[in-house]
Amino acid sequence: MPREDLEPLFAAMRAMPPAQSIAELRQGFAGFMAMINAGAPEVAAVHADLPVADGVRVDVLVPHGTPPFPVLVYLHGGGWSIGNCASHAKLTRQLAVGSGALVVSVDYRLSPEHPFPAPLEDCVRAVRWARENVARFGGDPARIAIGGDSAGGNLSASVANELRGEVDLRAALLIYGAFEVRQALRDYDLYAAPGGDPVLPRPMMEMMIDAYLSGGASSEDPRVSPLHGDLSKFPPSCLLCGDLDPLYGDTLHFHDALRRARRESELHVYRGMPHAFVQLAVREADEAVAAGCAFLRRKLAG
Repeated sequence: MPREDLEPLFAAMRAMPPAQSIAELRQGFAGFMAMINAGAPEVAAVHADLPVADGVRVDVLVPHGTPPFPVLVYLHGGGWSIGNCASHAKLTRQLAVGSGALVVSVDYRLSPEHPFPAPLEDCVRAVRWARENVARFGGDPARIAIGGDSAGGNLSASVANELRGEVDLRAALLIYGAFEVRQALRDYDLYAAPGGDPVLPRPMMEMMIDAYLSGGASSEDPRVSPLHGDLSKFPPSCLLCGDLDPLYGDTLHFHDALRRARRESELHVYRGMPHAFVQLAVREADEAVAAGCAFLRRKLAG
């Protein structure tokens, strides 16, 4: 069951009228941005809204300390349909401060206006841009990790597969990612909190998946569902998820697949936590961010 102190928030979220379109989802999500970004830590510098390609921009967050810094390319969540650098401003700053990494936060194009493969292609471009440009901001292009939450976790895994043999990614931080998108929807009731996940209700999840695949892509495509990809050279990974998240099963399955492929994978599970808990003001969020940052410090050292 969810934590008792979260029940009032969850009840209020479940009482909200369900969004009937992606536009309504975006409007509703905007109302939570001040809450999820409250108390963001300071970083040494922010280079905002830098162009990468048509429709693709990044924020570069510079940590305190002495360069050169390792680099984390971060891909925000939001079901490939909502969110941006601003929606994850606190989380990306926490990661920069906690890991000591220069964070490249990617604002990729969104569905349904830009369905698959556009978001994935944008994120691939962003990693290539980072490799060529982070030195200007004090980053070390030889020490790059990829990371993201939810849809960003999906994109991070797909990017790692796409760039296998081209970019030597040192690590992958995968926060409650969707790694087999249709199976995750079919398994929703196996893992979600009783009554449905308050952050990711089943109709919302279905709407987002349909928007991402509206260009005609198949969920069996390994670029859509990276669980189907070749994981034999996947970077060392850290997976974070709550045990009441509808994507908990996807996290377990991807962790198991990495282990079967003889790849390094560490799994951190947080009891009673729903989807997107890392952006909530709870102790488990702090613990999860700390675990992810410790992993990045180990894998990006020297």
